[in-house]
Amino acid sequence: MTTQDAPIADASGRPADEPGSGPTRAGGRFDRLRSIRIAGLGAVFVLFVIAGAVLAPERFLTLNNLYNILLQASVIGIVTIGLTFVILGGGIDLSVGSLVALAGVVAAAPFAQDGGVLAMVAIALAVGALAGLVNGALIAYGRVVAFITTLAMLTTARGLAIRVTDSRPFIISEDAFNTLGTDRLLGVPIPVYFFLAVAVLGWVLLNRTTFGRRTVAIGGNAEASRLAGIDVKRHTMLLYVLSGVLSGLAAVLISAQLTTGSASVGIGYELDAIAAVIIGGASLSGGRGTVVGSVLGILTLTVLANIFALLLIPSDVRQIVQGVIIVVAVLLQGRSRSS
Repeated sequence: MTTQDAPIADASGRPADEPGSGPTRAGGRFDRLRSIRIAGLGAVFVLFVIAGAVLAPERFLTLNNLYNILLQASVIGIVTIGLTFVILGGGIDLSVGSLVALAGVVAAAPFAQDGGVLAMVAIALAVGALAGLVNGALIAYGRVVAFITTLAMLTTARGLAIRVTDSRPFIISEDAFNTLGTDRLLGVPIPVYFFLAVAVLGWVLLNRTTFGRRTVAIGGNAEASRLAGIDVKRHTMLLYVLSGVLSGLAAVLISAQLTTGSASVGIGYELDAIAAVIIGGASLSGGRGTVVGSVLGILTLTVLANIFALLLIPSDVRQIVQGVIIVVAVLLQGRSRSS
């Protein structure tokens, strides 16, 4: 991360090149590069849509398939937005997939279902928040490396999910809860509305609040942010709590879709979410990235997976192509920084 990409923050947490704190050439260059990245990714997304329409014209452009793409992107998309904030703040969270499983099975447990839909949703969010709090506290105050902490949480949460269910999924009999994942509103699956709401709120939080400005500042230069008066440790912990809460929300939606709480859900979510954030233009070193880019990233990957499924192409080929896309995205980031 260069100082041009991550300007030092002032005491309020506003990067020095943001509107309202004195525009600079670095800030203008950063904004232009960010716009170019988003426009480029948007063009790639459109090209994938055109490819789908050409390669599978009778199946890809059907309304049901388009809704299916949005539905598939919704759950992992919500996880991706939470991970975007963590990566922007200079961290990483490998535990999100396991947290989805753990929050889902606890919310689907018989004692939770006895409390009704509100209790089930609240429990899922609370489990995600608590796990995120543990991650954040160990990383920020315990000074344990984020990779190690969240890797440990990945295995611990998955193990707890298996223990809670005794390797047998919980059947969810609460119809009001299942409605959140299976019903449609105006023809659109309800999880899509949740995804849209989280994306909009995430954009506002990142671009229009002090919390978002401080996240970018900390990811760009944590020590400078501390000297500027930002409580870096507290803010870092809150980023992991946010990621945990959104994992809990994703758990609600996927459990409602499947009408079961299963310890096997969420496997690989962390990899797909990180891939989407990187493809969306974020830097793993922190301080650079956008919610819009991450949303486009997960939609692009979902469209790619959908095309491969329609053409009956093996999943291993999709994984290879996804890996190539990630490498190309990283190479393009490196070129844009050096230009």
